[in-house]
Amino acid sequence: MSFPVLLTDAAARDLSDIYDYIALHDAPGKATRVLDRIEKAFAGLSQSPQRGAYPRELLALGIREYREIFFKPYRIIYRVKNKKVYVLVIVDGRRDMQQLLQRRLLSA
Repeated sequence: MSFPVLLTDAAARDLSDIYDYIALHDAPGKATRVLDRIEKAFAGLSQSPQRGAYPRELLALGIREYREIFFKPYRIIYRVKNKKVYVLVIVDGRRDMQQLLQRRLLSA
């Protein structure tokens, strides 16, 4: 059984920002390849959404409703609810994740 993978508006902006940054600082072709590989990661989530680990920043707070997979250096944070996968954050894992997750997930 496959689960539909849906991007929140914030995750769609993340994806667009990643593409724009790579296209500007490297090459549009590389940006396209990165997006293709991230979309393949989404396809994997569709087939086995429970495979992701709990984000350590949230696990430290006892929060287990979110999961993540990695496409280095990117972290894809999502939630499975009602047989759907909601992608909430796609971000470079070298950022200050504690602050970003608090702002994007916990304050919502």
